[in-house]
Amino acid sequence: MRRVLVPSDGSANSQYGVRHVVNEFMKNPDVDIHVLNVQGPLSKRVAQFTSNRVQMEFLQERAGKALEPARQLLDRYGITYTVHTEVGDKADCIVDAARRLRCDRIVMSTARKSSLVRLVEHSVTNQVIARTTVPVEVIAGDAASSLERVGIPAGIGASLLGLALAVN
Repeated sequence: MRRVLVPSDGSANSQYGVRHVVNEFMKNPDVDIHVLNVQGPLSKRVAQFTSNRVQMEFLQERAGKALEPARQLLDRYGITYTVHTEVGDKADCIVDAARRLRCDRIVMSTARKSSLVRLVEHSVTNQVIARTTVPVEVIAGDAASSLERVGIPAGIGASLLGLALAVN
């Protein structure tokens, strides 16, 4: 049985990966599906005023909401799956979960963005690919917004121009 890890943050783009795994399952149901949501830790300022129990309840609630679209889709097709939630760095948690669960593959979906934007924003997808030995299948989601396609590279260009003017 093949074991697949599907990270899901509840976004519309993350659903592309879930749909891809559903389509594969329909062709060959010999797949053990693990759906993972990673929540970033709360800031130290917030954490100092709340108990660990309250923090974990809050993060579990957020993870549950984020996983709801993936769960609904898998449930609609009667597909058995296991849900995992973790707190920490997204890329590290995905890589660690894939290793710990002995997954054969990670299926991630992502918005279609330029390489420059991915480089600047420290793309979780790029980080996972760089850190794991498990094969990663990347499923293209929706196109990036106009702001992401134009704004970030323009911002980088303006920053470089400002730096060049400051040096001269």
